[in-house]
Amino acid sequence: MAVELCLLLLLFCGSTVSEVQPIYKPPPGTLDFGFVPAKTYDTGAYHEPGPIGILFKIVHAYLYLVQPNSFPQDLVRKLAQQKFGNAQGDYQKAIYYEIGFIVSAALGFVFILLLPLVGLCFCMCRCCDNCGGEMHQRQKKNADCQRSCFATFLFVASLIISVGVLCAYAANQHLTNQVRGAKKLVNSNFKDLKIFLNDTPAQIDYLVSQYNTTKDKALSDLNNVGPLLGSRVQEQLGKEVRPALDAALTMAGAIRETKEALENVSVSVEVLQEGTERLHANLTDVKMHLSNTLNDSACSATQAASTCNIIRNSLNQLNINANFSGLPGVSSQLAKVNDVLKIDLSSLVQKGYAAFNDTPDLVVNQTRNILSDIKNVLESIGSNITTFAKTLPVQKILADLTIYLTQSEAYVQDYFPVVEQYDFYRWLGCLILCCMVVLILIFYCLGLLCGTCGYDKHASPTTRGCISNTGGNFLMAGVGFSFLFSWVLMTVVVLTFVTGGNVEKLVCEPFEDKTLFKVLDTPYLLNQHWKNYLSGILFKNPNINLTFENVYSDCKENKGIYTSLHLEHLFNINEFLNISMYTEDVALKIEHIQINLSKIILLDEIGKENLLNFSSSGIEGINFAAYLAEINKSVTKVDLLSFANDLEARADQLPKGALENALKGHANNIRMIHNQQVIPLEQAMKYVKARSTLNQSIRLLKRTSSELMVKVKNVISAVNAAQLLINNNASLVIVQETKKYMDTIVGYFEQYIEWVKESIAMEVAACKPIANVIDTAVDIFLCSYIIDSVNTFWFGLGGSSIFLIPAIIFAVKLSKYYRRMDTEDVYDDMENGNNGYHKEHLYGIHNPVFTSSVEQW
Repeated sequence: MAVELCLLLLLFCGSTVSEVQPIYKPPPGTLDFGFVPAKTYDTGAYHEPGPIGILFKIVHAYLYLVQPNSFPQDLVRKLAQQKFGNAQGDYQKAIYYEIGFIVSAALGFVFILLLPLVGLCFCMCRCCDNCGGEMHQRQKKNADCQRSCFATFLFVASLIISVGVLCAYAANQHLTNQVRGAKKLVNSNFKDLKIFLNDTPAQIDYLVSQYNTTKDKALSDLNNVGPLLGSRVQEQLGKEVRPALDAALTMAGAIRETKEALENVSVSVEVLQEGTERLHANLTDVKMHLSNTLNDSACSATQAASTCNIIRNSLNQLNINANFSGLPGVSSQLAKVNDVLKIDLSSLVQKGYAAFNDTPDLVVNQTRNILSDIKNVLESIGSNITTFAKTLPVQKILADLTIYLTQSEAYVQDYFPVVEQYDFYRWLGCLILCCMVVLILIFYCLGLLCGTCGYDKHASPTTRGCISNTGGNFLMAGVGFSFLFSWVLMTVVVLTFVTGGNVEKLVCEPFEDKTLFKVLDTPYLLNQHWKNYLSGILFKNPNINLTFENVYSDCKENKGIYTSLHLEHLFNINEFLNISMYTEDVALKIEHIQINLSKIILLDEIGKENLLNFSSSGIEGINFAAYLAEINKSVTKVDLLSFANDLEARADQLPKGALENALKGHANNIRMIHNQQVIPLEQAMKYVKARSTLNQSIRLLKRTSSELMVKVKNVISAVNAAQLLINNNASLVIVQETKKYMDTIVGYFEQYIEWVKESIAMEVAACKPIANVIDTAVDIFLCSYIIDSVNTFWFGLGGSSIFLIPAIIFAVKLSKYYRRMDTEDVYDDMENGNNGYHKEHLYGIHNPVFTSSVEQW
């Protein structure tokens, strides 16, 4: 098993990228297990070709024109299964798919065959003074134009050839540079793989060690069973108990307030009685004196009789209105309330509160033995987890992989110089091919330079200078080397084109869109007896749905290798992480928790009797209406000041004399009583406060006494119901809260288990390095480094080779204008009657044109 995993990992040799851990804060109430430790990797599985990438894209576009067909999955499957050709039409499909390469390669072979043959025929033809081999040039009127055009066309062709050879040289150098730098990349990949292997045990140990976080939290809750479980029980019972105790405590406060109100009523009534009694005495005295004055004989006179009668009839208004002396006392009620207060009801209620608040301590005392058993269970669970983790075959597998990886690294290090040496031979061979083209270009460029610079338009073809003649010879030399080298260049171009183009279409592009993985995942493709080849290798069970595409995609998403390779078929972690294995013992222990709260006494019988005594204190028998009526009355029946003014006005109606003066004196006395007694009773703080206190106290007593007996009975009933709940029904509440408490403790294990599952699935041995290995091996090494460089090389070299043909034609044509001729066309003047024919006999030069003309003549 370990060897097979070694082979798989080494198949995916490459690099990884570093992962940045996000900042995470757990929500309240959850456990914080931290992050699984993961080291960063040095290698990035991405290649940026730089400026030469533009050429790569141009080549890709050209290949798409040559081969626009989609990847032939069916043909590749049949070829892999050795069934290609069995079905009718397989060859037609293959030819249709490869038609672009076939046509291009056929044209290349035609070029390879014909160009040397044409060169041989051209050479033989020129040796026979044909095909431009005759050193004679006929004069034409457009000779200068033709020479310029040929020179321009040759220059353009040479320029295109130069661009092509530069592209080929750049691709050749780029491949060499990448090969030279590949050693560092390979070493980095091996380093990352070692980190990947060495980091996995630490990650597993971290998962196991985080059980302590769960255990510590569970132990913390167990040690705080009072504040947790006890508080929960107390909270549930408190929904009934606290309102009952609050009502009893409120009633105790009402008793104290009732006492204070009764005392305030007694004191306020005494203050108000004192003020009104003094006022009543003074008003009675004034009324008596005024009555005596009206009984004087002067009032019998006709003029005074009616006035005196009016005054006499209003004397009954001179009296107090609010008479507090007649109000019933509250001393008996106050005495009974004082008797009730001899027992401190508030203290009794507070004892009930204290007893109820001791619920957490009762829980702690009654669960001490069970909690020690639970702690022992937790310790045994931790030991089991550690033991199980040690039994996993991870260490052995990783040790075998590490050994194999070290051996592979040594093997690569030993053979890498050989690779560099062969790459040097390749680079040198490609450089020689480029130099062939450069040599041809040099001849063409020298020919153009010498021919253009040495050309003299006034010189005849036979008298051209040495430089011009040398330029023509350079051009012909370039033509000769073009015929010699072109077939070699085109042979290399065809071979690299067919190889590199097909690898790009059949490997690189299918790999990029994952079509290649779909082909590899074809059932019974790589092994006719296995449905799934990968699972057959790993688990000896080809029926497991484990595909190359799924493994690559999962690793690309940086999932754990356990999830990506479906290692649950090797060792099922879910069986180990079955929550029932760990929580069953804990749950059984917690379920045996029994808590007895019968010792809690909310309110004893003395307190209840005290409440009943208060309800029978008699405050409901107070005549509250009488008190409120007197409080709301004014001090006097009539406004004394108005009465005095009216009395004085009546006196002015009487005749002048002693009666008038006596009545005015009584009016002044009434004003004095108003100012000295009535106004203080209405405005002095002592009396105002007494009125206000009396008013408030009476209203408070009225509210308190309203259905007092019913209120007291309700309080006692609530306390009794709460006590009954504690004594009889608390067990149900305790069971419910104990279950919730158990769920909380078990929930810590569930969090740990879920975290372990998620970590194993996503973080432990995260296999993105394996995906990066595949990307590096195929996408970077094969496609980016090798195939892109090879394709760019044949693209540049092929373009140069093709443009050698027009360059040959233009060079041959142009050389005729630069080389020194053996003969030339000479014309006679019209005056000598030679009609423009050649006068070669004058110079001793044979002129075949002239000779043939004479013979015809």
